[in-house]
Amino acid sequence: YVTSLHVIRKIQKYKGFPNMMDNVSVMTTFFLSGLHETMNYQRVLFFVTLLCYCLILLVNITLIVTIIMDKNLHEPMYILLCAICMNALYGTAGFYPKFLWDLLSPVHVISYSGCLIQAQVMYSFACADLFILSVMAYDRYVAICRPLEYHSVMSKQRVIKLVCYSWMTPFCMMGINVFLTSRLKLCSPYIAKLFCVNWIIVKLACFPAETTFNSIVAHIIIIIYIFHGLFIVWSYMYLIKTCVNSIENRAKFMQTCVPHLISLLIFLVALLFDVINMRFTSKDFPQAFQNFVGIEFLVIPPLMNPLIYGFKLTKIRNRIAGVIMNRILGVITFKTK
Repeated sequence: YVTSLHVIRKIQKYKGFPNMMDNVSVMTTFFLSGLHETMNYQRVLFFVTLLCYCLILLVNITLIVTIIMDKNLHEPMYILLCAICMNALYGTAGFYPKFLWDLLSPVHVISYSGCLIQAQVMYSFACADLFILSVMAYDRYVAICRPLEYHSVMSKQRVIKLVCYSWMTPFCMMGINVFLTSRLKLCSPYIAKLFCVNWIIVKLACFPAETTFNSIVAHIIIIIYIFHGLFIVWSYMYLIKTCVNSIENRAKFMQTCVPHLISLLIFLVALLFDVINMRFTSKDFPQAFQNFVGIEFLVIPPLMNPLIYGFKLTKIRNRIAGVIMNRILGVITFKTK
């Protein structure tokens, strides 16, 4: 096998890749260098990644179909759960197909437009996840602290509007950020990650002074979603305070809030690791460790959220168990005939 670096140089020479101060208009391809140190294990990684992606598709689609098909689950909490599973499918679709292709290829390249689209998908998915988790926290607050007003405050129509808002707002904000990035002049086609990240593309700019507006917009988005996180923390502090003195409220909290808290912690830890890795991680860390930290938020939350809710929420667990039992009984009946 020819080494990736050798192939990259050949392609760069053949295509006439831009030198240091060329305009971004001729920057047509990026090289992803995150897999260079794992060339000997690419086939093993391919099968492990394919298995992981298939499991993510299976558990999320199962939960989505279960909620859509069962009218008894057409309640705000389950609608929001369905939304977070759909968002997981959206985010992982922006990463896994391209990553699987790279694992079978000696050269890890992505087009300029494809790179911007991937950056848009990755972080609009992450922001939408945090927004939906915020709405779920508010839903649990209303259900436990204002139970008599619950059905008027959290009507199906309002929940659907909040879900649409949770998708459209991050998509538009990240779209503005990516559009600003597309106007920069870049001096390098090399991205030291497994996938495209808007901030890393910005750091490739030839003139750092031109990235000031990008930084301002990025920090505004970060502040907005920090407030989302603070709202979730406040709502759960209030919930815990309310539930301490009531056995009924404690039971509600353990049944419906604990899965949400676990999902939130998994998501925040995964996202925090990615941000720290992207901005502060030393090059002394092994590339494999940096890769794992970088894709953690695309592996653990999409896989664990449906499993946590599927096992913890009684209605969903009973519904899935009922479907499985009916299938088994159907197969047994068919064979006996």
